[in-house]
Amino acid sequence: MTDLWLISVPLDKNSLNSVEKLKRNIAKTNLASCCKFSIPDLRVNLFIFLLNEELKSTRGADMIVIKKTCQCMREVMEHPTEKVSDNALANGVDLMNYVTKFQWDKAKYPTALPLSGLADIINRDVSQVETELKSRAAAYNSVKAGMQSLENKLDGSLETRSLNDIVRKEDLVVSEYLTTLLVVVTRGSYLQWEQSYESLTEFVVPRSSRKLYEDGEGGVFSVTLFKRAVCEFKAKAQQSMFAVREYNFDLEEKKQKTRKELCVHKTEQYVGQTLCIASIVLCMRVCVVVRYMFRIFVCWLKVHVSEVFIAWIHLKALRVFVESVLRYGLPVNYQALLLQTDSKRSKKLREELDSLFMHLDPTATLSKTDVRVLSDWLEQVFFHYTVPAA
Repeated sequence: MTDLWLISVPLDKNSLNSVEKLKRNIAKTNLASCCKFSIPDLRVNLFIFLLNEELKSTRGADMIVIKKTCQCMREVMEHPTEKVSDNALANGVDLMNYVTKFQWDKAKYPTALPLSGLADIINRDVSQVETELKSRAAAYNSVKAGMQSLENKLDGSLETRSLNDIVRKEDLVVSEYLTTLLVVVTRGSYLQWEQSYESLTEFVVPRSSRKLYEDGEGGVFSVTLFKRAVCEFKAKAQQSMFAVREYNFDLEEKKQKTRKELCVHKTEQYVGQTLCIASIVLCMRVCVVVRYMFRIFVCWLKVHVSEVFIAWIHLKALRVFVESVLRYGLPVNYQALLLQTDSKRSKKLREELDSLFMHLDPTATLSKTDVRVLSDWLEQVFFHYTVPAA
């Protein structure tokens, strides 16, 4: 895992010498890599103290949205992290490359705006992405769940799958007094069924059972009996581990016809709205529709992983600027640096920074090595090389 640390040092002679020494030391020991992190001069106002407290209170919220978006992409694409990383980009480049070559987006976040205005824009953008992510994810998962339900009915067990392609109208006897029930019997219970179905109730028509369909697990049998004995027959069948399927041929035929008619009109659009499963899910097993929705959702995720990550890095840059002004004063005179290391070397890097920049802490003593380059000096930006993670 790669750790990125954003630090800021004033441009006085002593601190610049410490920076040069830091670069030499980490190059020799392979402790980390170091590069400049460019932050433009932003507008400073009297409310910078309040903004600093607001930024502290909201830190981490953007990272949560990034995690949710990447997690959603991983679940939707059903690929491992390595594959998802190919689609987690910022401005068309991988996330690490974007951070190390960061340039403030003046078109999206105009530097002429006050600091509070920039923070509001960034937070609003992230909040909108989070809200829309919830809506789109719910819509996609709803339709996908409907498709899986349909597949279970069509290709699942005999107790759940659709019987429309199994049962014909002539298989059923329906009259004023008689009706036909469909019973699922496991393969190992065929003999038990043949020997016992007529005795489950005295109103079963003798030798009326016929096997309509079977697969590797069992078969669907029809049996004719008097309507007044249906409830008793179902209860006795359940006791004998036979499953009676509820089925009405005319009703199922009507439903199927209605669904096909609805599908003609409802398979054209999915743009951020919850689709009606009743009109979409049952059109040629919904494969075409779900694939179409998949492409749109993945495209949206790619765009907004980029958007929210860019917003997050700008918010980090904004906080470095605010902390630097509060720490070093005006006029603005500091240099932001990005250190790239890993968790194994973090402790040694911290000690190196403690040693080199102790002079920036006016309260430091010989027994206290607490680096204070920023108020939360080690503002660590943790993310995996490909997918952000805490």
